[in-house]
This record gives sequence, structure tokens and C-alpha cells, in this order.
Amino acid sequence: MVGVLKKALAQALVTYYAFAGEVVSNPVGEPEILCNNRGVDFVEAFAEAELKDLDLYNPDDTIEGKLVPKKKHGVLAVQVTELKCGGLVVACTFDHRIADAYSANLFLVSWAEMAQSKPISTVPCFRRSLLNPRRPGSIHPSLNDMYVPVTSLPPPKDPQPGDDYLISRIKADQLNLLQSLATTTNGCSRTKLESFSAFLWKMVAKHAILKMGVVVDGRTRLSDGDIDKASLMGSYFGNVLSIPYGGKEVNEIDENPLSYVAKEVHDFLDGAVTKEHFLGLIDWVESHRPVPGLAKIYCSGSEDGPAFVVSSGQRFPESKVDFGWGKPIFGSYHFPWGGDLGYVMPMPSPSCNGDWVVYVHLLKGQEEGSFEMY
Repeated sequence: MVGVLKKALAQALVTYYAFAGEVVSNPVGEPEILCNNRGVDFVEAFAEAELKDLDLYNPDDTIEGKLVPKKKHGVLAVQVTELKCGGLVVACTFDHRIADAYSANLFLVSWAEMAQSKPISTVPCFRRSLLNPRRPGSIHPSLNDMYVPVTSLPPPKDPQPGDDYLISRIKADQLNLLQSLATTTNGCSRTKLESFSAFLWKMVAKHAILKMGVVVDGRTRLSDGDIDKASLMGSYFGNVLSIPYGGKEVNEIDENPLSYVAKEVHDFLDGAVTKEHFLGLIDWVESHRPVPGLAKIYCSGSEDGPAFVVSSGQRFPESKVDFGWGKPIFGSYHFPWGGDLGYVMPMPSPSCNGDWVVYVHLLKGQEEGSFEMY
């Protein structure tokens, strides 16, 4: 089985050659991917444990540093761990500067297809011209409220108290209930992610101002109805993300119904789910080069209160990552978190019944009451 994985990985890296390169600095100090075919660090391991013994409710303790490899060189590292019961844990660590989760999903599916001697269903697109800045550029003022050059950041603060880790399962009928409660009186419905984010925002509101960001993928937004571009962006390899956020007084969040908070989530997302937003973000990055930028939400922890970011693992292609011996029992993103703000990752349940598994990193005290409904 490990031999199959190695051979298929080598074949997949021919197409996904960026994962076999390394990050270097160009003459002006910007990080660039050097596609030099250095390869991928591959670790084969054995664990005196059975699959049923793995505590997936606390992956920072049982998975991190044991089953997930440390990436020391290159862009991608892989570890395959054989368990005492005969099962395998396949874990990958990749450089987020080179690829986002969408790109990693494409790679995982292609790797599995190679293992079964199938043609790659989606060939990755490396056409960087798809994200070329405009001449002249056009930057909406809201982007300066959302992103900041790293050179303008204040000095690092003293270490903050450690965060608490939680995992929870939200059942499909409870998600439907949240979505129903988030519907406004005039019938405007909200997505499940907007509804869940609004619920979480209400539950952790304890400070004068609490900020929440939501990760948005720009691939479909940049396509904007163009069929040819939609096909290219649908296979685009890289990072096409934005993190809009909102901040509200705790009383405003606490005293209003879920539908009001969900509308606030929808409103701050509304300006960032457009083609113009992502074109402007490309122009913003270009205007600040070679200085890198950072989403302002990550600069939180200031005097106006803490913050957290909600991402989404709903597209994780667990059912498609079959290396030839059946679909995996469980698949998930693992995001070891070392920042000074919270991070929340909802994943689809492996039961495939509409339930969510939610991984939560929050500062101590923030998590109290967060999931009392469930």
C-alpha cells in the first residue's frame, strides 16, 4: 500500500510540479516558488495504536507532531503511518503561501486517481496571468480597512494566555434550525455558514467589541459568468482567498435576534463576494510590492477586543480520495493554531448525513456556552 502511494505521488507531482519545488527569495526579497524538482519529503511510520484509539476530539494532542509531518524543506511533506489494526493514516503538510485548501483538494484527488491508474480528472491551471493587476489599478477604500502592509504593524506583543481547543458535532436538523432562525422577517434566507457564524458570534461576545472574519474563495467570483474563465479558475492552483470581517459592540450582538446578527454577517461578506473586490485586492497587493500584506483581522487582540476567523472545510473531497482500497473512513483538515485570535473550521461529518464536525480554537473563556444548544 505504501509502495502504491509513493509511485502515485511521483506521478502526480509531474503535473503538480509546484509541490515538488521550494520557496526562495527573488532579488527584491519576495518569496517565489522555484520549480526545481527537489521532490517531496516522504516519511513512512508505524504506530502502536489502533484507529479506534485515536482521540480525534483533540487532534492538537494526538495528531499534531505524531501523525502529521513537520515540513522542514520544500513545499509539501507527506507521512504515511501504519496502525496496529492494519489501517493507514495519510497526512500532508503544505506551504500555505503556495497553495490554498482548494488547490490541495485538487492534488489529493489527482493523487488518488494516479494510484488507481486513472487519468487526472482536473488538470491544475498555473496561468498566473489570470490574476494580473489592472493598468491602471483601482483600489476600493474598503480594502485598506481589510488589509495592511506588514511594515505598518506594531511591535509584537507579549505572549497571550494559551487558547482552548474544542470539537463539536452539529446535527443537520440543528443547522436547519439555525438557518431558519437566521431568516429575516421579510423572508431573506441566509446560508448555513452565515447562520452558524452569526450563532457563534453571539455565543462568544463577551468584550466591548468582538470582530469576526470569514474566509472567502474568489475563484467563482473572478469568473463572473465567463464560461472559459470559469473553467480555468475552477482548476487554478494557488491562493485566491480574502478574509472580510466585521466588528460590533457586544450589546448589539447580544441583545438582537440571530436574524439580525446573520444580516450583519451577510452585509460584511456582501462586499467581498464580488469580482470587483478580488480585482481590487490584486491591485492592492501590486501597489504594495515588495512589502507583503496581511489581513487586518490577524492583527487583532488590540485594546478594542479579540477576534476569530471562520473558515470552511465543506469542500474536503473525502469520498474522492480513494487510493484503491476503498474510501477513507475519515478525512479532515488539521490546522495547528498559534495565533492570538480564534479559529473555527466546520467540516462535513464522515457520516455524510448533513451533520457538521466543528473544530474550534478560542482564547480561554471565550468558548464558554458556545455550543450549549448541541
